[in-house]
Amino acid sequence: MEHDDPAFSPAAIQRLSARIDRPIVLVGMMGVGKTTVGRKLALMLGWPFCDADEEIEKAAQLSIPEIFAQFGEPYFRSGERRVIARLVGEDGAPERRVLATGGGAFADPETRALILQRAIAVWLDSDIDTLVARVGRKDNRPLLRTGNPREILTRLKAERGAAYAQAPIHITSGNQPHQATAIAILKAIDAWL
Repeated sequence: MEHDDPAFSPAAIQRLSARIDRPIVLVGMMGVGKTTVGRKLALMLGWPFCDADEEIEKAAQLSIPEIFAQFGEPYFRSGERRVIARLVGEDGAPERRVLATGGGAFADPETRALILQRAIAVWLDSDIDTLVARVGRKDNRPLLRTGNPREILTRLKAERGAAYAQAPIHITSGNQPHQATAIAILKAIDAWL
């Protein structure tokens, strides 16, 4: 696997990987690319990748829109917190992995505290135009079913911004290749460690 940045060759990435002793958790708005970038980052590090939303659906045996429809957002957030706690090793030594969370996970104070204590939180950020373009491709976003997606995303970003800002690493994800975003995350983690 070749990388455009010689400072982050496969050997350099493996040296960095050996220095990281906990999960890397990607947080940020829906549509910012947490899952796609997370998969690329995990591949580069040679770590497992988990998507919290997929794990929630497995545990509940329901899709996220079905959970929201049948039980509401507070019920979903409670289940999300339990799944994330398991994935960041709340009850034991944390496993090194890359974890993509749902857009509202880090906005929950208990979930945020758990992630900040047990993992390296990376806030992937993007402008509203990029988010609107990305989320418009799918119809699986329960919070966007009740109105204008641009208005809802703008409101959610404003409401959640202070929570996201508590992540020690902040990366802007725009229209660059996912690998470029993953390398930016690696550089930021290297500088932070």
